[in-house]
Amino acid sequence: MARTTPLDPPQTDDRPLYWRVASQLLDELHDGTVPPGDRLPSERHLARHFGVSRETVRQALEVLRRGGLVATDRRGSHATLPGRPVEDPVSLTFPVGARPADPCAVDRATVTWEKPSPEHAQALGLAPHRPTLVHRYRSAAPDGHSLRTAVTTFSAVALSEVAELGRYRDRADGATPAQLRRAYDWMRKAGLTLHHRDSITQVGDASSVRVTRRVHDQYARPLEITDLVVDSERDALVYEFTLPAAG
Repeated sequence: MARTTPLDPPQTDDRPLYWRVASQLLDELHDGTVPPGDRLPSERHLARHFGVSRETVRQALEVLRRGGLVATDRRGSHATLPGRPVEDPVSLTFPVGARPADPCAVDRATVTWEKPSPEHAQALGLAPHRPTLVHRYRSAAPDGHSLRTAVTTFSAVALSEVAELGRYRDRADGATPAQLRRAYDWMRKAGLTLHHRDSITQVGDASSVRVTRRVHDQYARPLEITDLVVDSERDALVYEFTLPAAG
């Protein structure tokens, strides 16, 4: 059910198209598909996503601006409404390694719809040459030196059962920012219980380490696999654990 704002007209079928688009986009903002502060996809991408003209998208964004839900500055338009708290921020962060040790690091993340690597396809049970959603994350120092990179591939199960992930197929151009920081929350909201296993190995001459995370649900169905590479000479990978109270 679409959420409303004080500016919404009565929920009837004769609402203008731009109001309906504004309502759908507001739902996606509330769901965290676009986290607060993150830049919204371009008008062209939103028009393609909702199947409307760019002028309709402009009108819809103006509705959200008047309601204080979207702001526009030199970076473009971005969500301003408060995000829901992460359910368990210590246990799992998406993608693995998304919290660099350098507070000045610059992060960038995008998604593509492509054929994954053979290793990822096999781990997720994907048919050969079948494309899927691939998320790429990079954290770089202020001088541009890469500190860590992560490539995540999502399974068919994740995309079919987690609506927020499925929406990204139409935005998977490799250019539009896509942090997906709440991916694990979305999975939990879809009724999936998450289990993960992290494997840590050295890479090449040991100047880097690789972390491979595999996540599956309560039915042992694979959801995603991530390969993270960290420059161990300039960065440090820190794991945090919360132990249950004795009882």
